This record gives sequence, structure tokens and C-alpha cells, in this order.
Amino acid sequence: MLTISRERLDSPVALSLIDALNTELTERYPEPGANHLELDPDEVDTGRGTFLIAVLDGTPAGCGAIRVLEPGVGEIKRMFVPFAMRGRGIATALLAGLEIAAHELNVRRLVLETGARQPEAIALYRRAGFDFITPFGEYVGSPLSVCMGKDLHG
Repeated sequence: MLTISRERLDSPVALSLIDALNTELTERYPEPGANHLELDPDEVDTGRGTFLIAVLDGTPAGCGAIRVLEPGVGEIKRMFVPFAMRGRGIATALLAGLEIAAHELNVRRLVLETGARQPEAIALYRRAGFDFITPFGEYVGSPLSVCMGKDLHG
């Protein structure tokens, strides 16, 4: 059974998943300055964002966050499903949970950054209705960044 729930960014399970994500990103992008890993716990506190954990049959299976960048606009951060858990629809479920959280935060547009060496992530976001956008914020001038966006309805 898959469950998705809110979790504190600094909880042990969250820190474990984020550590695994950072390890994978460092392996895929060993270049200095290639990774944009910043996300503070206060950025996903109530009213400013959320951090979600997926658990499959009692095992942590993924995570994802949304932080409000400006009124009506949220950024998806720290989306990750460990390799052994991939291919089970967990990332799709996390993304759906983040869209629900976006509505709760009065976010009407989601943006995100992923990497050029993550074709599976790009495919996930494309299937979910995200389109390619001009790099924004800290990703401007980052040659390995791929930025995407989606307008939410309802």
C-alpha cells in the first residue's frame, strides 16, 4: 500500500531520502556548481510550502516539496524516488499530492528545475502536463538545468 503524507523537512526519514537524492545528483552531475540543492525547512513550513513523503508497504519510497516563490507561483523541489522503488507510479502519486498542496497554498502555476541528464524526470513532468520554460531564478545561466512549468486549473 502506498501512502503520501506531509513530513518535516528535517525529520530522519526526510533527511535520509534527501541524502540519497543528493548522492545520486552528485554522481550524475560531478561538475562544480552543477547542483542546486538549497531548500530550508522554513521554506516548506505551513503556509509557505509543504514536504511530502511516500511510503510503500512501510518503506520510505520517495519525497517531494513545493515552496511558494511569489503569490500564485510555487516551485517543485526535491522530487526523488530511490532507484529500487522506481517504475511503480510513486513519482506520479507524489506529483499529484504536490498539485493538491499547491491548490491549498493558492498556487496557480508550478515551476521546476530538473537536469539535462535526467530524461526519466523530464518524461514524468511532460506526462503530467509540464512544458519547457525559460530558466528562472538561480537556474538562469545554468547549462545543465532544464526548467518546466504548468498552469493549474480548478
